[in-house]
Amino acid sequence: MVRKMDKILLAALLLLAAPFAAKAGSKAIYGDDDRKEYFEVPKERRAQADAVVSLWDSSKVFPDHAGHFLLSVHPFSDKVFDRGGGKLCASEPFRNQPIGAECSGTLVGEDLVMTAGHCISTQHDCDDMIVVFDFNIKSPGGIAPATVPASSVYFCKSIVSSKLESAKYGKLPPADAVQKGIVKDLDYAIIRLDRKVTGRKPLPIDRKGGLETGSPIFTIGHPVGLPAKITEAASVLNIRPEDPYFEANLDTYGGNSGSGVFNAKTGLLVGILARGRDDFKKTPEGCYASEVFEQNPKDGGEAVTKIALVAGFIPELEERKDAVKEPVAVDGSAIKAETPAGSTWEKLTGR
Repeated sequence: MVRKMDKILLAALLLLAAPFAAKAGSKAIYGDDDRKEYFEVPKERRAQADAVVSLWDSSKVFPDHAGHFLLSVHPFSDKVFDRGGGKLCASEPFRNQPIGAECSGTLVGEDLVMTAGHCISTQHDCDDMIVVFDFNIKSPGGIAPATVPASSVYFCKSIVSSKLESAKYGKLPPADAVQKGIVKDLDYAIIRLDRKVTGRKPLPIDRKGGLETGSPIFTIGHPVGLPAKITEAASVLNIRPEDPYFEANLDTYGGNSGSGVFNAKTGLLVGILARGRDDFKKTPEGCYASEVFEQNPKDGGEAVTKIALVAGFIPELEERKDAVKEPVAVDGSAIKAETPAGSTWEKLTGR
């Protein structure tokens, strides 16, 4: 989400560059598609997925008379990719599942959710966002819920901290960032919900570090707004001390923005999925298929905001301490501002 004027600027850029592009930052597939359903993963992964949220525009969630909420969704196969009416290829996985969520997030405190800064950057965004748990498929042959109980629905009360800017150049209007080829690499948000979450546990973050190139990782989120998918068989492609992010070969899409990224060895949260490569490409047949890259590309992958940037805002779960007011400092003096290979205006603006 962005402010009203930013939305107008982005709309103008959209008409010039990429009509009907994804609302959140683009992502991609690396090697084989390793996305799994909720019911396909072990019990410990399902427990972690229970603390993952989908973020919905308030216009897509409606209370009914029975104390539940209705989710406004449409089939993934109906998604329109261009002004010519380009649709999804018949071979694409999950094409018959519903889409509707805008971004993803993770419960990290009794009433705190961690997500991307480009998902929620202002109080207006917060007021317009609804947080939904349990948008997933729980059994073989099952379907994602179109109706969820009130206990699975929360509202964004306030922003604890949100940032979407360049570590080197600070805040820039979206158009300026695109023109100058500057990536907004400080991309995170911590929001406070309208009440404490019940029936599920917040997930712990890694406060000790030690992540390195080659470390195994996974993520849980909502690619293209689909029911939750668990993406494993991934690793850190490169991680540099001077950068506020690291790169990874996670199979993710727009809608995964804000997804928590976990160390596969420890199960601890190590980052927030922020941006990446393009999601889809138009085939010679005229339909759209997932972009597929080699498993370990040399020119980088998905960008993941380091957990250190938000650690200071997240209470230590064991002691239930109040979150401190300042995040861990990140030295951005050595960060380069060159446009990474394969960048589009969507990735540069975080949208």
